[in-house]
Order: sequence, then structure tokens, then C-alpha cells
Amino acid sequence: MDGNDMSSEKILAPPHVPAPSDVIRTLRDDGSLDAKYDPKLSNEEAAALYRHMSTTRFLDERLTALQRQGRIGFHVGSLGEEAAIIGAAFAMRKQDWLFPCYREFGAALLRGLNFQRFIDNMFGNENDTVKGRQMPDHYTCRASHWLSISSPVGTQITQAVGFAWAAKLKHDDLATLVFFGDGATSCSDFHSGMNFAGVFKAPTVFFCRNNGWAISVPTERQTASETLAQKGIAYGVPAVRVDGNDVFAVVFSVRDAVARASRGEGPTLIEALTYRMGGHSTSDDPNAYRGSDALKPWAARDPIERLRAHLVARNAFDEAADRDMKLELERRFKEAVDAAERTPRPRLETMFEDVYAAPPWHLIEQRTKLISGPRPPDHG
Repeated sequence: MDGNDMSSEKILAPPHVPAPSDVIRTLRDDGSLDAKYDPKLSNEEAAALYRHMSTTRFLDERLTALQRQGRIGFHVGSLGEEAAIIGAAFAMRKQDWLFPCYREFGAALLRGLNFQRFIDNMFGNENDTVKGRQMPDHYTCRASHWLSISSPVGTQITQAVGFAWAAKLKHDDLATLVFFGDGATSCSDFHSGMNFAGVFKAPTVFFCRNNGWAISVPTERQTASETLAQKGIAYGVPAVRVDGNDVFAVVFSVRDAVARASRGEGPTLIEALTYRMGGHSTSDDPNAYRGSDALKPWAARDPIERLRAHLVARNAFDEAADRDMKLELERRFKEAVDAAERTPRPRLETMFEDVYAAPPWHLIEQRTKLISGPRPPDHG
């Protein structure tokens, strides 16, 4: 699919499988909503989504600056994809579990990831939940039903399906949502996860952020499928395409998928059409493989500005409150970074923790030798 083509089309499907529909859009250019796909959010809920999306972009900008300054080693941003990420997380219920890719830190914060712990993870310090064992942006928050992030492409897909299948066997009313990019639809875990979920009707929402790029490979170079949604047909999985820069359409589509899962009707594949406005990560230079002209039509559909226009049209946008929010974000971020930089590194012996419920004898022996043996002066 051309990254700039957001046209609607019908996909033929076997009679027993709902065909991927036209692209679902709710938010019109004038800020009004299409009643057919309106998730009926209150002004307060819409304003909360705006704050979460704005916070996500603020953190992207500041964390990228920290990486450029050499104060953190890495960051994976979500510039331009905030509506898809925040909208999907917002639509999930408290009992549901989310399986992230590595670009969804905004969704983790919305679900309850502690702000300071997130910043601690960026520095890998003693207070980092994963104890500095993973690179930045690899956080976890079990209390928020947020699984740990791993970098290999697509591995979270089969994990989400397995978790959902276990819940179904236990008769637990919960669904899983798994985030992945367009490139992951070409990996074996996507095939395995979709096939299993389709056969056993696992309550999983497959949420594909089609942002146009698999790192430096455009979507049309890594799959021959006309759309990504149509891949659901092969597995008997209903699929829809949604305007990923329209937070209302995303909330509507994900809520509908969760409702299907809760009724025992199985999985749904959602292809959210959006665009990666930045690089794949701070280690990537997108100017090496795409021209600046590619950004222009998507910048005009900025998801945060579109939501702001809606709030203005509803007389629900407060300029003063918006300024106060940004000032408060600056204060919280500075304080969190200062605290993270003052916090020491994790103790070396923590590498043996959170591995086994009951550590085997040989790890106990290794831990004892590590603690009693010599070590560099900066490792407590």
C-alpha cells in the first residue's frame, strides 16, 4: 500500500468471514463526528485523550534531546502515531492485558506506568523495574496488565494469543491487545498467532500500526498484499481498516473488537493507517531513505491537532489549561530526570533476581562468589 494512500476499498472474502470494511473514520475536517462510528466520548474523556497524546509527544521530544546529549543511550518514538497508540489503550478494559511492541510508552503511562519509573528505565538505574537489564524503552508494569517489551520483531504476537487462550480456558472475561507494525505481518510469529487465534477463537485484538515503514523498508517492499487487513481472511479472522490518526475511530474499532472477544466470537485484526513522522529510533536517519515531501500530507493530518480542533468545535478546549499542562510536564520531567541521574546503578547481584521463584543451587553459589569477589569501584 502506498503510505500516502488512505482511499477506501472492499476486500472479497469467503461467505463465512466478514470482509475488511472501508476505512473507518469518525472525525471530520470541521471537528464534528460521524455518528455511525462515534464512540460517544464525553468532553472530559476527549480532553483526557488530548492530554495523554500531548504528553506522549512532549516526552518524545525531550527524550530524543537527552539521547542527542549522550545522557541516555536510545529512544523509540511515536511521533505522528499518538492517536493509534493512545486510542487503542484507552479502549481496553481494566481487566484486559496489553502486549506492546516498543513504541507504545504513551499507552503504558495511560494504563498506569509510574512516570518516575519510566524515566528510571531510560537510565537503567537502581529503581528501574527491569534493573537495567534491557535497553531504554523496555519497561514493564504488571500492575497495569502491561507485559515486558522485547526487541525481536513479532514475538509478542504469539505471547498475546497464548495468554488469551489460557484466559479462555479459565473462563476469565478478559481480552489481550497486541501492538505490532506493518513489518511484523511478514514474520512467522504473525502467521502462528493469527492461525492459532482463528482456529481456537482466542480473545485477541491484533492491532497493526501500519505506519508505512518497516525501519527503512516501505510497506509495499515487504508484502505483496494490497492491504494488511486482508491478511485476516486466510486465517478466518475478521478485519477492519481504520484511520489511525483519528483517535475516535480507533477507540470505536478497538471497543468493538473487545466486545466481540468478550462474547466469545474470537479475534479481530485492526489495520490502523498512520505514518511514522520520525525515524525508527534515535539510531536511525530517515532522511537516508525517504524524502521530506512524504511527510507533508501526514503533517496536515496530525492526530493531536485534529483532536484539538474537535475540542475547540465543542467549546471544550481551554487554552490556559493547555499552557498549565505543558508547564507542569516540564516541571515533572526535569524533576524525574534529576532524580534518575542521581540514582546509582543496579547492584550486580540483582542479575540473579526475578529469574527463578526458587533459585537453583548453582545460581546461589555464583551469586555468593560475585558478592564476595573483586569488582570495579563503580559497581556497588
